[in-house]
Amino acid sequence: MSYVEVPGAKVPIRMWTDPTSVEDAAMRQLQNVATLPWIKGLAVMPDVHFGKGATVGSVIAMRGAVCPAAVGVDIGCGMSAVKTSLTANDLPGDLSRLRSKIEQAIPVGRGMHENPVEPGRFHGMATAGWGEFWGRFEGVAEAVKFRRGRAVAQMGTLGSGNHFWELCLDSDNSVWVMLHSGSRNIGKELADHHIGQAQKLPHNQGLVDRDLAVFVADTPQMAAYRHDLFWAQEYAKHNRAMMMALSQDVIRREFKKAKVTFGEVISCHHNYVSEERYDGMDLLVTRKGAIRAGSGDYGIIPGSMGTGSYIVKGLGNAASFNSASHGAGRRMSRGAAKRRFSTKDLEEQTRGVECRKDSGVVDEIPAAYKPIEQVMEHQRDLVEVVAKLKQVVCVKG
Repeated sequence: MSYVEVPGAKVPIRMWTDPTSVEDAAMRQLQNVATLPWIKGLAVMPDVHFGKGATVGSVIAMRGAVCPAAVGVDIGCGMSAVKTSLTANDLPGDLSRLRSKIEQAIPVGRGMHENPVEPGRFHGMATAGWGEFWGRFEGVAEAVKFRRGRAVAQMGTLGSGNHFWELCLDSDNSVWVMLHSGSRNIGKELADHHIGQAQKLPHNQGLVDRDLAVFVADTPQMAAYRHDLFWAQEYAKHNRAMMMALSQDVIRREFKKAKVTFGEVISCHHNYVSEERYDGMDLLVTRKGAIRAGSGDYGIIPGSMGTGSYIVKGLGNAASFNSASHGAGRRMSRGAAKRRFSTKDLEEQTRGVECRKDSGVVDEIPAAYKPIEQVMEHQRDLVEVVAKLKQVVCVKG
């Protein structure tokens, strides 16, 4: 870890990467965050890169305030993974059928389910609280409430961009299922609405960056945001659980003779807010592109669609607010990746992976991301590696 002192800042910037490697635009964002009146700490993860208002890969602790843009527009985005009883020897040489079956079961891109997916459809999936969860939707912002039908239809769907579903092998050749998604369009609309509301508030008019507008404690605006924020975080959790259940159904059918069993699902948000206590203070900790890595907490840190990913266990480093990176982190924009790389490059960099290799996913090419091994090296004091995974199937929206 290194410290960067910023003139006029309320706190130093704690960095788990070489400060000279951080792009100028991202460093300016970090410096802006460090000057906010409400801030009590700022930790920067090794996958840090430029984002909207606040960088991706930053952990921001505030007292009595929260910045919606420091959560990200995909509220509750995160990862889930589970180890199966299958091994590499159980897999067929051609995995295209499995990929196709997953894509049929789990809508990708802007796709939705024709009929809502209910938890009662899956053996062993908890149904308690499902009605109460949807009942709380009646309390969300009026500007978004009319989207309920789409929110219901998108429950259990993957989305697009950097969201993915993967079948992976660990170093013992055990098969894992891993997926990455969040609160779909309903989370984005709630985030956009509240960022806009925060920007109108008088106390935010003098900020160096209007995207860093905050809600402050004990105000109606904060209460409304907290309601919608926590609902969207729960939606994201349910969305991943639903996709994991759909995945397990497909795998059981495709490998019927193997009588597949599944371990305990690991799940973690990496765009969210948590109420935590540090140095005797109750703080609102926003992790935007970061996971919680408290002592013993399991987490998932993916690379890209052609490299490895890691199952980790947190070491409980309080200096990082018990956090770690959420992935490899982009080292170039989507536009830059499309200009620089071709479908041939994509084919070469995803050799051995059953996945899309067309122009629609060139922006997700592995070379557009930082080397995951380098990212992991920078955070050896934040997490320990439990398993290293390599994908053999990757589904993108």
